[in-house]
Amino acid sequence: MSAQSSFRVVIAGGGIAALETALALRDLAAERLTLQLVAPNAEFSYRAMSVREPFAYAAATRYPLAEIARDVGAELVADSFARVDAEKQIAHTDSGAELPYDALVIALGARPRPAFEHAVTIDDRRMDALLHGLIQDVEEGYVSSVAFVAPEPVGWPLPIYELALMTAQRANDMNAQPQITVVTPESAPLAIFGDQASQAVATLLREAGIVTISSASVRVPTSGHVVIQPGERTLQVDRVVALPQLSGPAVRGIPGDGRGFIPIDRDGQVTGVPYVYAAGDATDFVVKHGGVAAQQADTVAQSIAVLAGAAVAVTPPELEIRGMLLTGGAPLYLSARITGGSGFSSQITDEPTWAPPVKIAARHLAPYLDQRDRAAR
Repeated sequence: MSAQSSFRVVIAGGGIAALETALALRDLAAERLTLQLVAPNAEFSYRAMSVREPFAYAAATRYPLAEIARDVGAELVADSFARVDAEKQIAHTDSGAELPYDALVIALGARPRPAFEHAVTIDDRRMDALLHGLIQDVEEGYVSSVAFVAPEPVGWPLPIYELALMTAQRANDMNAQPQITVVTPESAPLAIFGDQASQAVATLLREAGIVTISSASVRVPTSGHVVIQPGERTLQVDRVVALPQLSGPAVRGIPGDGRGFIPIDRDGQVTGVPYVYAAGDATDFVVKHGGVAAQQADTVAQSIAVLAGAAVAVTPPELEIRGMLLTGGAPLYLSARITGGSGFSSQITDEPTWAPPVKIAARHLAPYLDQRDRAAR
């Protein structure tokens, strides 16, 4: 197949789902495709590790998108994605560029916004700037109570547990004794990983002196004032740190649910829109996790490779979640197969059960980044 007649794939996004799709397509059908990667960001940041930044760890690793695009044989279009003309099969960017496609992948991620006016909202793009002062105040004894809270619905609660555990560990190191509380709508801590892992995390929290309030709906009507339902319980603390509320990208030209998330079928195709696929946090799948995004991206890449004429089997996402829980001490490794948004067949271990043992398990992206890191060292 000549370059002029090759199958045109446009991938919108510069995060895990987009890069996993591009890398998978390179491995499955590179000779059949021309790839364009549309992203406004110049770098891919390993944001899952940014939770450590307020505790004086190194910043999350960043990788130039231009170099990744070169490695996968894609053209990088440095622009924001705007809309889709599905009938004409043209993707439009904010600057007015028109990108014809044979297959389009929407991997734009979710849109975070503050759920509570009177709380510090976690933003993994600038964790150190948001929370470094709080951690210093805990160390020096100026802050004696902190609540880490999750709004409803919660797409991925792991960061509030990591922040709570690392804050407790840092306070203990400095002989401070703040009251730390986690308030979550989950039925139990990290319930998505299933009973075995959840019970182990609950024990870990209890041993760290962290109080957990589960099955809770939260309001933060004023600074330091947390109202918990059911029961109209109140919690008065010095600081409140909250996960963001998430909404979908609400892409013009394709369907979305009431919160802007994109409905997809088991092969990753956008419901009712031929040749348009979606993966990652932009989709209507309830769990917002990089590992799940990568699994969705693998299925999307397989589906597109088949369209391009490659002899590839399409396998629906396994939806196995693997999470590295940062604790302030040795990390713990959790895994579970999920269905309907809840975990089963779960486990928690001191050693990773996947390779490479990184925070985001992705079939193509994880070994690619690991190879880059090794070369850099």
